[in-house]
Amino acid sequence: MVQIIGRLPEIKSLEEYYNSSRPELIIVYGRRRVGKTFLIKEHFSENFAFYFTGSLGGKNKTNLQMFDVALRRFGSSDNQASKNWFDAFQKLRDLLSQDAGTRKVVFIDEMPWLDAPKSEFLTAFDYFWNSWASSNSDIMFICCGSATTWITKNIFKNRGGLHNRLTGRIYVAPFTIGECEEYFRARSIVITRYQLAECYMIFGGIPYYLSLFEKGLSFTQNVDKLCFAKQAKLKNEFEELFGSLFNHPDRYLEIVKALASKRSGMSLKEICEYAKIPLGGNVSKIIDDLEQSGFIEKYSDFTKQKRGTQFYLVDSFTLFYLEFIKNNTFKDEFFWTNLIDDGRHRAWSGYAFEQLCRIHLPQIKRKLGISGVSTSTTTWKSNSSSPGAQIDLVIRRNDGVINLCEIKYSKHEYAISKEYASELERKLSVFRMESKTKYAIHITMITTFGISKTGYCSMVQSEITLDDLFAEY
Repeated sequence: MVQIIGRLPEIKSLEEYYNSSRPELIIVYGRRRVGKTFLIKEHFSENFAFYFTGSLGGKNKTNLQMFDVALRRFGSSDNQASKNWFDAFQKLRDLLSQDAGTRKVVFIDEMPWLDAPKSEFLTAFDYFWNSWASSNSDIMFICCGSATTWITKNIFKNRGGLHNRLTGRIYVAPFTIGECEEYFRARSIVITRYQLAECYMIFGGIPYYLSLFEKGLSFTQNVDKLCFAKQAKLKNEFEELFGSLFNHPDRYLEIVKALASKRSGMSLKEICEYAKIPLGGNVSKIIDDLEQSGFIEKYSDFTKQKRGTQFYLVDSFTLFYLEFIKNNTFKDEFFWTNLIDDGRHRAWSGYAFEQLCRIHLPQIKRKLGISGVSTSTTTWKSNSSSPGAQIDLVIRRNDGVINLCEIKYSKHEYAISKEYASELERKLSVFRMESKTKYAIHITMITTFGISKTGYCSMVQSEITLDDLFAEY
């Protein structure tokens, strides 16, 4: 068995469901390339009573044919071609009935891809589960898919025969930066924590992308080979990613591109104006789909939470692709190596590091000693000050403290200059005035290597470094 990095809660859940004495219908879901299939196959050592994976864009007839092939491979003696999914699931029922009483794990991967128009796949699966499988305590049925929107609509929010039939759901999240470090260590790939931060800012915690790294190449060489070389493996990943998740990806792409253009976040109205699409109608659904799929997140503004929702693009690879790969007009195969000290790199890295920090909020809370304290996380932008004032991350705590978090990405310790100290004091004053808060306000610096101990560092109540983000929580 290949070593499984992290995934301890997911493995614990799989074990509990397997060892239960009842029929289990489990959904395993998460972003494409996040390692769902690998986790299930490795955990069960591929000891399935039946396994099948859907084909992206495959015709219904083709999927039925391949389902029949899989049935025969797992022991079915029925050689008749399935006319429809009702036939196919009847054959599966016959196959699973052969060894009654023994716990059987059935795994259908990429289930959303089987639900072609007019295929009646979902209706047939509904009938299979409710008429037979749900009454057999030896069945553990695992459905898996990357199309989170399909899963939410057709399984989680099903109002038909599958309503309340789901017995468990397991979300497979991207790796944390600490798990990325563990993954590279297991593969004997030598990389510093500063390089790991940039790696996360480019590829997120997506195991498939990390698996493409070559031992012996430097970090920048790997980025160039994967993203900018003539035969770069990830050059077309962006289009394939959206095409596999959404039936009509064009509007999804327009909204994502809009959010990539303004890193301070956008309101729903601003998104529609930039993307030139009408406000209302289908836009809210698209926004919801993108949020469920992990591409965007919404944050309330601290001082106008009911009407100040801002949306941010948070998928690292999407942001990187739109900023650099899509617009790599120079056709430079060593683009990233040559860009390392460029202004574009510095501008991108500041924002990308902010997203890395938001993703690792549990580690930030742990460092602040408030893991068990109820908190709310928002952003803040001044309503009236000139020049404007903005805070990257605001953590309001139930113990009467607000952490105003300033996030800075640099190659060395961050020095708080006299000018920056004055700017921090101004932000603090404006925030206190506009929010009218009675809470104690702490300035928290989140940096790569800490803040240098200059004459202005005393205004900071707490600091968090890149190393702190590697901690478990």
